[in-house]
Amino acid sequence: MKRNLLTFLMSLLAVVAAQAQTLQGTVVDTRTREPIAGANVLVKDEKGTGVVTDINGEFKLPLKKVPSTVVITYIGYHTSEVKVYDVDEPLVLEVSENNNVLDGVVVVGYGTQQRKALTGSVATVKLNNETNPVASSFDGLLNGRTAGVQVTATSNQPGGGVSIRVRGGSSVQGGNEPLYVIDGFPIYNSSTSAGAVSGTVTNPLAALNPNDIESVNVLKDASATAIYGSRGANGVVIITTKQGKVAERAKITYEASIGWQSLRKKIDLLNATEFAKLRNEALYDTNPALGEYQYLSADEVAALGEGTDWQDEAYRTGFVQNHNLSITGGTQKTRYAVSANWYDQEGIILNTDFQRLSARVNLDSELTKYVKVGVNLTISRNTANVAPSGIVSSLLLMPPTATIYEADGSYTLRNPFENIFSNPIASLREQTNKTKNLRILGTGFGEWKLADGLKLKILAGADVTSGDEYNYVPSYIYEGKANNGSATRGTVNKESWLNENTLTYTRDFNRTHHFDALLGFTQQESKVETLKTGSSDYVSDHTKYNSLASGAVVATPSSSASKNALISFLGRVNYSFRDRYFLTAALRRDGSSRFGENNKWGTFPSAGISWQADEEAFYAPLKSLINTLKVRVSYGKTGNQEIGNYQSLSTMSSATYLIGGQKVIGFTPNRISNYDLGWETTHQFDAGLDFNFFERVDFSVDAYVKKTTDLLLDVEIPYTTGFSTSLQNYGSVKNTGWEFTITSHNFVKKNFTWDTDFNISFNRNEVLSLGNGADEYIQSNYIIKVGRPLGTFYGLVADGVLQTGEETEKAPYTVAPASAKAGDRLYKDINGDGGFSTTDDRAIIGNAQPDFIFGLNNSFRYRNWDLSFFIQGVVGNDILNSNELSLQILNGQQNASAKALDRWTPTNPSTTVSRAKVDPATYVSDLYIEDGSFVRLKSINIGYTLPKRVLRNLHISNLRVFANASNLLTFTDYTGYDPEVTSANNTTSPGNDSGIYPASKSYNLGVSIDF
Repeated sequence: MKRNLLTFLMSLLAVVAAQAQTLQGTVVDTRTREPIAGANVLVKDEKGTGVVTDINGEFKLPLKKVPSTVVITYIGYHTSEVKVYDVDEPLVLEVSENNNVLDGVVVVGYGTQQRKALTGSVATVKLNNETNPVASSFDGLLNGRTAGVQVTATSNQPGGGVSIRVRGGSSVQGGNEPLYVIDGFPIYNSSTSAGAVSGTVTNPLAALNPNDIESVNVLKDASATAIYGSRGANGVVIITTKQGKVAERAKITYEASIGWQSLRKKIDLLNATEFAKLRNEALYDTNPALGEYQYLSADEVAALGEGTDWQDEAYRTGFVQNHNLSITGGTQKTRYAVSANWYDQEGIILNTDFQRLSARVNLDSELTKYVKVGVNLTISRNTANVAPSGIVSSLLLMPPTATIYEADGSYTLRNPFENIFSNPIASLREQTNKTKNLRILGTGFGEWKLADGLKLKILAGADVTSGDEYNYVPSYIYEGKANNGSATRGTVNKESWLNENTLTYTRDFNRTHHFDALLGFTQQESKVETLKTGSSDYVSDHTKYNSLASGAVVATPSSSASKNALISFLGRVNYSFRDRYFLTAALRRDGSSRFGENNKWGTFPSAGISWQADEEAFYAPLKSLINTLKVRVSYGKTGNQEIGNYQSLSTMSSATYLIGGQKVIGFTPNRISNYDLGWETTHQFDAGLDFNFFERVDFSVDAYVKKTTDLLLDVEIPYTTGFSTSLQNYGSVKNTGWEFTITSHNFVKKNFTWDTDFNISFNRNEVLSLGNGADEYIQSNYIIKVGRPLGTFYGLVADGVLQTGEETEKAPYTVAPASAKAGDRLYKDINGDGGFSTTDDRAIIGNAQPDFIFGLNNSFRYRNWDLSFFIQGVVGNDILNSNELSLQILNGQQNASAKALDRWTPTNPSTTVSRAKVDPATYVSDLYIEDGSFVRLKSINIGYTLPKRVLRNLHISNLRVFANASNLLTFTDYTGYDPEVTSANNTTSPGNDSGIYPASKSYNLGVSIDF
């Protein structure tokens, strides 16, 4: 009896002890040895027994028995199973990254999708803080990161904008930028600040802190973009900000960096001595009877020395600081992410800078088993001091013999010669050109589970921007002298609201068929109001723009208001069979206020199919070589509504008349109506292959044909209508191309890894037709011509320099045959009529479209060290160097390029550089079309993460110190400031380098701490 009782008690104690067993441990990345927060640790075959790792990757898991099998799962990692035999010591459980590109979840339009199930071309951009330099805006970080996406700076000014093209540009007069969707809110970026009443170019996307971004997905083909209908023709960039994660305690991260920036490259110009010689020559050519020293004597020339280097005076080392604080965490029911950012960047030009103060709150909560709600809210305040218009050109052209200050200490007002260039240093230091923007962007949603697999989601959002511009030109500099000082104030208020209502249904049948469907109705309205006023003739400059009433002369105020609305019905169906055959079909119908009353509605369908070949039985022998193989084909139609407001309507503008000596305001028509005005429509076909070799190398290739029809063009109409042109739907443009992407995990060992990402893309653009019987359309220095790509340069073809003894024979091929002299520029007779004409002898002289673009990123990690470098390249594009064109006006009234040292003289019969003369005629020719190809070390980063044992006593879970540099090396034949530039953010006149704020090279040091 006692023995049986003892046996029973011991068994009972054993059971109790077994039930009380707890497994403790840490989940880490096999490669980096970093702890993984938010990983699921489960007991196999025991429903409901599991925990989630905390911020340090640690967990405590109760076990009913030992041994047990523990399963570890985490998104982006292979599932791992570990047999546990005892719980005496904490375990370190390892999981390895799943490098298969077909695994994982991708954010697409109005939802998410397994990457394996994608039928379209969707690229994920890796915006890793460890590999990217510090930047004011995330869009500038996209350079070379994704095949088919070209990014070009339109201004390198702090907070400046960029031009982005996804698979080439198609529109001639409409927008070509992609649509951005930030946490579900669609935004079209025109790269113009809300405060840019006077045309100050800044970047609205700079309101978004790059550190807040979790993922960026670029939708490129119609299967992916057609769900956005009339706004999907130029691609869609979906941005998801960081969300909270389940953790036992909050994760606090602080990251700080400081750095400096400097001019990447100076332009070689004449110094004061060289310029004085040039001016003497130019004056002598005009009136040789007065002798060769009409400006300065030989002794005075020699005494000048270097003179004023205006570039050295204006460019500086600018300092940058960036501070980020974020707090994330949550429970199984509620998750949160809160962040704040301060970014402060001094420009490399005096008195230019950009500051951003922003805060973000992301919150989602499961209120009940059936109801989930969430909110994403960001508030940003940006301030920028921008350079006066034309300042870079002024710095280049100001003579080096001019001084910044007069002998009495006052500013030298302007160039002392005939050409008028105001003192650029005075302009930079004394003018005020400031913009301020307050932006609130937020979305909130509620999601109801109506039945098994059936969900209703209602999303509402608003984007509100208030922009102010402040300008003052004081009376004591040249620009303000004539009107005794002038001030302007301007405001722009932008408001946009959004409502989306979507119903989704997901169902699996017999583990063979998977089906999910989306139905939706959306509506969005945007409104813009502007106001500008000013005054001049100030008694004192002290009040600047703060007292417009102090100006005796009041400027005519101006204001405007406009709005547009879009309503849409949309649907999408995804179907898969046996997890190997996939179908996606989408349809969207949009109604836009921007188009004519006869053509306000457009329908945009798409379909895509894919085949997971490696799931077939016959494929088994190939799996040892090619682990996965997927084939994709898609076709669809998208639209472009970016034409501005009221373009289909007959509109009027105010005009001023004098009647009886009195000023009278009236109205005059300024546009003819077109009630049939409709969408630009883009049809796109895409075929792609996705491979994975040895579970280590991912390879994707896409081929596409993208044809845009019904182009929005100003077409000539009979003058009897009272107008010369009308905006109509004519013509078509085609883009065709190939894209290749490789992600390779070259070397994976416990202490050392090496990863490589490479992409390259080829795009060919061609104008197919211009409609209305037209074959070409000349626009300034560009030509839009059937059979040629957009961005084609049109100008004269230089043919050397007229030499002594050739005046009679070759004078007809100069600009002014009657007064031709040796040393004048010669041009080719293109039309063969025996003479030269500046209008009739123009030809195609280049094109701004590149042959291909590429990006290469390498990342290394050895123990606690990490190193990465990113190389970017653009090959085959031409640039119109308008700066150089101005610098080859050798008239002695403005500075000139150092190439002028080889100018034609009787003793130096140059065949490349013409002579000095006071009134030269300069035209765009192939002399100023340069190869814009470049290969650039875009960024290099190195970091060190302190060991955990060092941080444990400091209650710090992670601490990394880092250094990075950007634009460190550039290999190019382009002679301008930088080859990665375009003055115009449009497709018809790209690649023009005309006085753009120069690029810089930068260095940063920083630290990132997790608590």
